[in-house]
Amino acid sequence: MERSEIKGFIAKRVAKELHDGDVVNLGIGLPTLVPQFLPEDVHVVLQSENGIVGTAAVDDWTHSPLHIVDAGGSPSAVDAGGAFIDSATSFAMIRGGHVDATILGGLEVDEEGSLSNWIIPGKKMPGMGGAMDLLVGAKNVIIAMEHTAKGAPKILKKCRLPYTAVRCVDKIITEMAVIEVTGDGLVLTEYNPEFTLEEIQEATEAKLIISKDLKSMCEE
Repeated sequence: MERSEIKGFIAKRVAKELHDGDVVNLGIGLPTLVPQFLPEDVHVVLQSENGIVGTAAVDDWTHSPLHIVDAGGSPSAVDAGGAFIDSATSFAMIRGGHVDATILGGLEVDEEGSLSNWIIPGKKMPGMGGAMDLLVGAKNVIIAMEHTAKGAPKILKKCRLPYTAVRCVDKIITEMAVIEVTGDGLVLTEYNPEFTLEEIQEATEAKLIISKDLKSMCEE
């Protein structure tokens, strides 16, 4: 797979996880691509933890108010019917279980479903933001990320970087595979036919359990 195709491929597969009417929180980077791939009959409400319910893409830089930003500090907009709320109310939504799904990137995920995605020791970072709250408050936690970093596995037996939250991830979606986190371990439910099962396991430190209903990620 061409490197330029990876993020779009992952985002397109993640979009299949969302349902019409879902309240969804997107992490920065790759997750923000997901709305581009939603089917025409699926409309979601995007929530930003800095206090926007109903965020929208900035399509017209000339007329969009540049003082509206999302939680990552990027220019944003608000859909018709959207609303601004204070930070306390925004986090009450998240902690109260009113967010149907959150889609976040990851530095490392382990076989228990723990996630490290906020800091690399020794490097200057802005902080974990709302990720810690989203991981424990959202009903469905999906990690959308590349399978490896410079050839090194990112899906590990145990995270080595500082945790954002533990035992919180429901599903991992990469350019190689769709992996569900279960009480028995990591279950490979879908694979990208461009890779063999052996190649996927070699790129994954944690042991993968092959689902008896394994299918291609490319199936519609």
